[in-house]
Amino acid sequence: MFSIFKGAESPEVLKKRAKQAYEKVVESSADTFEANRMRRGMAMLCCAQLDKTFISGAERMADWQQMAAFAVAKNEEPPPMPKADCYQKIRSGKTDIWSYLPQEYADSAFMFGAKYQRTELTVEQAITAMQQVADNICLSEIGLGFEIVVMKFLRQELTQSEKASDVEEDLSGMSNE
Repeated sequence: MFSIFKGAESPEVLKKRAKQAYEKVVESSADTFEANRMRRGMAMLCCAQLDKTFISGAERMADWQQMAAFAVAKNEEPPPMPKADCYQKIRSGKTDIWSYLPQEYADSAFMFGAKYQRTELTVEQAITAMQQVADNICLSEIGLGFEIVVMKFLRQELTQSEKASDVEEDLSGMSNE
């Protein structure tokens, strides 16, 4: 299914095919093995794109904040706020695949990444918000019968910080004895 996104064709052609593939999967009502395999593959691709778009939102917001601060210091207009792209290159094995998400989902993931960068969202809030976006795409749009977990990198970070907090509590409890 995804081999159509590889090759020496122009990025514009590959992006168009990515969008067509997404729309084909969303419009499909077939309940065959092949249709379900395509739904799973598309859902995995979309979730990878959500993660990447969240990270892009955080990184680009950090860059924008710095450029805006410099502009303000020079009494200049700050640059325009960065925007999400509904297309992403996703690494699949040794190759890249173009992926498409409707703009509303790309914008949401990008905005949550930007808010997380600006500390307007906690780790837990960011994970919850992004999981809701993923569920909308996978369960409602694509018609997948199960949830795909997104933001594994943040979930691991949260788990590690919880473990560190538990160790600190244990150590502080030992010193009081």
